[in-house]
Amino acid sequence: MIPETPVIPGFHPDPSVCRAGDTYFLVTSSFEYSPGVPIFSSSDLRRWTQIGHVLDRPEQLENVNARPSGGIYAPTLRHHDGRFWMITTNVTNGPGQLLVTAEDPTGAWSDPLRIPEAHGIDPDLAWDDDGRCWLSWSGELPAGQQGILQAQLDPVTGLLLTEPRVIWRGTGGQFPEGPHLHRKDGYWYLVIAEGGTERGHAVTVARASAPNGPFEPCPSNPILTARGTDCPTQSTGHADFVQLADGSWAVLFLGVRPRGSTPAWHILGRETFAARLSWYDDWPRVDAALEPEPGDVFVEALTAEGIPLSFVSPSGLPADILHHEGGQWQLSGFVGRWQEHLFTSTRAKIAAGAGLELRVDPDHRVTVQVGPQSVRAVATIGGFPIELGEVAADGAATIELRTEPPPELEGTPQHGPDVVVARVLDGRAWRELGRIDGRYFSTEVAGGFTGRLIGLVAEGRAAHIYDLVYRGSDSYSALASEGGLG
Repeated sequence: MIPETPVIPGFHPDPSVCRAGDTYFLVTSSFEYSPGVPIFSSSDLRRWTQIGHVLDRPEQLENVNARPSGGIYAPTLRHHDGRFWMITTNVTNGPGQLLVTAEDPTGAWSDPLRIPEAHGIDPDLAWDDDGRCWLSWSGELPAGQQGILQAQLDPVTGLLLTEPRVIWRGTGGQFPEGPHLHRKDGYWYLVIAEGGTERGHAVTVARASAPNGPFEPCPSNPILTARGTDCPTQSTGHADFVQLADGSWAVLFLGVRPRGSTPAWHILGRETFAARLSWYDDWPRVDAALEPEPGDVFVEALTAEGIPLSFVSPSGLPADILHHEGGQWQLSGFVGRWQEHLFTSTRAKIAAGAGLELRVDPDHRVTVQVGPQSVRAVATIGGFPIELGEVAADGAATIELRTEPPPELEGTPQHGPDVVVARVLDGRAWRELGRIDGRYFSTEVAGGFTGRLIGLVAEGRAAHIYDLVYRGSDSYSALASEGGLG
């Protein structure tokens, strides 16, 4: 059963999960944003709390000026021999894979060990009973063979101890990737994604009696896919398994929630979903959905206590861009948090020289800019700016970006996923600067692998930020009744 509600909403793709005692830990991709590889903890797989980032200092992450959808791809997280291990690919700073470890998942994590001989993406680690470490990844051999590659790894030196070889090519779908090896009852299960991370995405499985094969495919592949269905959650794939403390199993995987008329658009990026696993004839089967209980309206504010863990930046660490001095924040770039809810209100009081921005990438964004004499809203689509509205101001203003339900135009091409609205506080009343169809700020239009960020932007010299509050909910009525849309 495919869940309709993510356990980690918003842009949190390529989940990898492990258990240490009674606690589960999970990491996701971060692409061009810093800090990298957010890490979460949970006691029940339904409710997750971010506890930090794995790659949180320059010595670990060289992502400055990474292209959109560059940077950190598909990590794997494992707990082995009393330590946590995270391995990933930085496609902006290659070649090879990067491996870090920590005794405590909240950090500090080690400086990266580079594995330069493993060319490709989506690395995975597994250990057998003899203590041998097996590295699997998606790539291509010099002879042109593509698929899931594997070699024995020395995790201390980063050297490959055997020649890489293809262990499985999947079932015929494009881009076999995202491998994860798990052991259960004498079998080694190789879980991969194929079909591309769009609407053809799927999870397939093969098994072997040894970690290096030979692997036989599951007769009921794919074990998970939403392609060709009317399920509200689509593009399901890139899964990882975890065994629970009671001996049962679960699967964590990515999916998207497209909305609007055909072909529909997803605006929050690829999110993390969960379900239980059952086993039949020693093969896994996706079972009942694991979903969180409906929550209250989410509220997060920028306060003097520090920058929230959720904040990231495409141009460096948030702490290098946003500083708190003299009772206000000084901003010299772009920082923001992921839009994690279908409907949102983000408000900020800002001095001239800064603004609020909703963005997928620099070429697809909506910006409310505060200038010395006016506040103006500008939409950028495909790199082309479009003026939405402008009003006079005195050098500081309280401004807002909202995401609202689309107009009631069901069944027509005009029915987009949502509407982005820009407003400014004019005296005691809100004044609308303009609104625009949210499809232009979706992954289907912008391209790439990420979702939307909502945050603060300043160009040139540092600008003053007095406050910022993000409110979000998947229920528009709940957000309105909470007072977030006044």
